[in-house]
Amino acid sequence: MTRHSDRPAADSGLPAAGPRPVADLFSADGRLKAIPRKPARREALLAHLTETLFDAERDYREPEVNEALLTVHEDFSALRRYLVIGGFLARTKDGSAYRRQQQPGVPGGSIPAVA
Repeated sequence: MTRHSDRPAADSGLPAAGPRPVADLFSADGRLKAIPRKPARREALLAHLTETLFDAERDYREPEVNEALLTVHEDFSALRRYLVIGGFLARTKDGSAYRRQQQPGVPGGSIPAVA
């Protein structure tokens, strides 16, 4: 007869089920190791970057967005594009201003032109 362990699955040596934390995407110095290829993993990263790098009530010029993204990864343009396409950042039609979206998920979202 086989006896089952009373230990929870997390202690069994098997990987825990569910999403992995985004912290494992970063090296010890806080730099992003790579941009995830899997959409769900990339979306979790983008949500994290949005929360940690951009204030909700502030407009950013493109150079400011680039500078913030450069603090974590050299391919800032890809990250910026993913943030806009994923609806995490909205930008004006002329591309001069960006703003953090309250509810991501509006692909290609835009904000009104800044006068």
